[in-house]
Amino acid sequence: MGKNPVRKSEVFIPAEKFAADLELETVFTPSETICFKSTATNRPGLLFAGFDEYFPEHRIQILGNAEMAYLDSLDAPTRELQLERLFSKGVPCVIVTHKHTVTAEMKRIAEEHSTALFVSLESTAAIESDVVHYLTTALAASDVIHGELLDISGIGVLLIGESGIGKSETALELVHRGHMLVADDLVEVKRIKNKIYGYPPKRISNLLEVRGVGLIDVEAMYGVGGVLNQKRIHLVIEMEQWDDSKSYDRLGNENLTYDILGVKFQRVVVPVSAGRNLAVVIEAASRNFRLKSMGRDALDELSYRLMEKNRPEDTDFD
Repeated sequence: MGKNPVRKSEVFIPAEKFAADLELETVFTPSETICFKSTATNRPGLLFAGFDEYFPEHRIQILGNAEMAYLDSLDAPTRELQLERLFSKGVPCVIVTHKHTVTAEMKRIAEEHSTALFVSLESTAAIESDVVHYLTTALAASDVIHGELLDISGIGVLLIGESGIGKSETALELVHRGHMLVADDLVEVKRIKNKIYGYPPKRISNLLEVRGVGLIDVEAMYGVGGVLNQKRIHLVIEMEQWDDSKSYDRLGNENLTYDILGVKFQRVVVPVSAGRNLAVVIEAASRNFRLKSMGRDALDELSYRLMEKNRPEDTDFD
């Protein structure tokens, strides 16, 4: 891939989905979608104090206990002025936490300025954390890869290779052996804090296409234990047609890599030929990767044994 990761400058999320995902009560939404441009949130205390020179209007605004207590302490004209000051800034939305009551006055001002307004049962700290995590994922650099993504013994393995090489059939065998399918054919990837996560496209989630058989609903056939809706990628395995003229790695000492959104992964090339049980080979490669990550390398062990064998025996001169 070799692309430089670029975080999205903005993302449009349906208001209904945003509210459902964060378990918010919708008071008012001016349109079907909301445009978000920042992963951060803001509490408008300084704005209420009259200082708005550096007000971050691109952030979601949170009204917690302190802000709501302050507004309740004001007389009606002053409170209306402060709410006008907030909602006129063109912020993405305002979230009231701790299930504070939204007055008819606040709702009216939100409608006048076409600003989405929500209420959360959660504490201010909890909803701020949830929003940051949610928007970090939504605004993350992303791409789509042609391949299969599976969870093999806890390792996120991305299978790549030419079309028709047998990736889907191998994925089916791996699921049959107790591993989990994340995505078939197309894998949506996102870079979040220098880690790459893979997701299935929603329209084909849990489905696996096998030539000659058709579409298989993996969840229906193997149960919920046969599928995952996301997985962090750890290893890339490339399946390629066996070529007798090519020399393949036999000791595991080739340092091949694969770049996804600027993050490099170890790449293992598995040649495909008649009679090879690819599922077993890929399963072994995944477990071997885990052993290496734990500091156990079979090649190092072989080198140690050879050193021991060639070491001169102690000579007794007595």
